[in-house]
Amino acid sequence: MAVGVNRKISAASARTYTRKFRQTSFRLPAGIFKKILVIILMEFLAWAYQAIQPPPPKICGSPYGPPVTASRIKLSDGRHLAYKEHGVPKDRAKYKIVFVHGFDSCRHDAVVATALPPEIIEDLGIYIVSFDRPGYGESDPNPKRTVKSIPMDIEELADQLGLGSKFYVIGFSMGGQVIWGCLKYIPHRLAGATLIAPVINYWWPSFPANLSKEAYYQQFRQDQWTLHVAHYTPWLTYWWNTQNWFPASSVAEHSIGVLSLQDRELIPKLSKRREYMAQIRQQGEFETIHRDMMIGFGSWEFDPMDLKNPFPNREGSVHLWHGDEDGLVPVSLQRYIAQQLPWIQYHEVPGAGHLFPHAEGMMEAIIKAFLFGEK
Repeated sequence: MAVGVNRKISAASARTYTRKFRQTSFRLPAGIFKKILVIILMEFLAWAYQAIQPPPPKICGSPYGPPVTASRIKLSDGRHLAYKEHGVPKDRAKYKIVFVHGFDSCRHDAVVATALPPEIIEDLGIYIVSFDRPGYGESDPNPKRTVKSIPMDIEELADQLGLGSKFYVIGFSMGGQVIWGCLKYIPHRLAGATLIAPVINYWWPSFPANLSKEAYYQQFRQDQWTLHVAHYTPWLTYWWNTQNWFPASSVAEHSIGVLSLQDRELIPKLSKRREYMAQIRQQGEFETIHRDMMIGFGSWEFDPMDLKNPFPNREGSVHLWHGDEDGLVPVSLQRYIAQQLPWIQYHEVPGAGHLFPHAEGMMEAIIKAFLFGEK
């Protein structure tokens, strides 16, 4: 019969055993935590780099891009510019107008052609050409786009279509902002210019700081952030407008919260946009609405309020129209511009929002004031 043995372990033996156990216990290699942190940091930087990189545009006519359906010209740098002609034929037109569309729009959004009664267009002999700004619709993107580049595109378009040595330009909203570039870079080609509710840049140097700041803070908080990113860190514009942590541009999201009462009443007049809405951003959001933000609210090569009158002998005129209830572009800044540039004929429309050109009779009044000086 086996008998258990009761062994006693001295205190000295216990201490020796414990020391041996500690010496043989598992230890992480020296510096492993630093290595782990470096790996995590590298992974984060790789993710961040990918997050801020926009996808390549789906260029119209390319193997993976949308088909080409519009009339297009080839510009001197190889890009294509899509356009659409309206009104009477060029060869019998008395007035030839180049129309520049706004933010998140395209050549089909030529309000001067769609809101003006056909009989007036015919009677006055008006020819209108609208075009897709670079990246929009079926015009090739321009990664090198600047404030100057679109006016130069307009000049090439006019020359290739044979509009003559001088032509009229009309721009609406973000397209109205383009007209400042036309007045700066191609004034010798202009017979006249009209800016309708033109988008302003809060960072134009001539604006008094208190005035631009007050106007800036009238925007929704999410739009303040969006423009701040576009101006100070344009390389984050794509990420900011595609991330899901914070709300981005309310304008890009087509929020009606920024619209005035009159604007909301005019929305049904825009129902035809549904037919071509998918074409507007079909080449990608970065080269359309994001590029608009970076250029429109970036650092400009000139200050519009430093411009000189392009028609000192009254051989033409410049008009600026704005609604006093515009929720997208503060009227206070347009009033200041008009004060600084007295040669501009400023028209403020009471009770009007941003979409007022679509109101009944409004486009007729704009055209007649532009071409004939009617009040």
